[in-house]
Amino acid sequence: MNYFHFYEIPESFLPDEKAIQTKYYALSREFHPDYYTLEPQEKQQEILEKSTLNTNAYRTLSNFDRRMQYILEQHGLLEEGGQNDLPQDFLMEVMELNEQLMDLEMDYDSVQFKIVSDQTNEIEGFLKAAIWPVLENYENLPPDAQAEALKQVKNYYLKQRYLLRIKESLNKFASSSDR
Repeated sequence: MNYFHFYEIPESFLPDEKAIQTKYYALSREFHPDYYTLEPQEKQQEILEKSTLNTNAYRTLSNFDRRMQYILEQHGLLEEGGQNDLPQDFLMEVMELNEQLMDLEMDYDSVQFKIVSDQTNEIEGFLKAAIWPVLENYENLPPDAQAEALKQVKNYYLKQRYLLRIKESLNKFASSSDR
């Protein structure tokens, strides 16, 4: 079952997080397995499945990145081996950052580390600023406009995955030593 339908909220990249939490707690009480110990095994199994569904829905919908991934998957946009073409200029930027990271691994330089970190944050900020209006307006768009918005969100999501790997490498540098 679709998590948005299960929680009776519209599909949105920026849903009311308080409503998600409220629904989670209400369903947690309603489907708590301890209330059904005297029920037949089939009913207990059904409640356990609904309780698990509730937990999974909450974990997904209450987390920005998981929610974005979930929506894209629901629309078949993140399939394995699918069309994941990113603009060449972005890929070149990321390749440049990765080369700078390799240089840092061989010869650490705190100034260069800061430059790579700042560049990564700048790209991330630019991407977020560009996608935010799309995320805010998504649920109010007509279906054909939603399809176009989903393509933009997919592009953002894939770019974020690249930047996340770079940020993880930067965090390893930062945590591995106080150079």
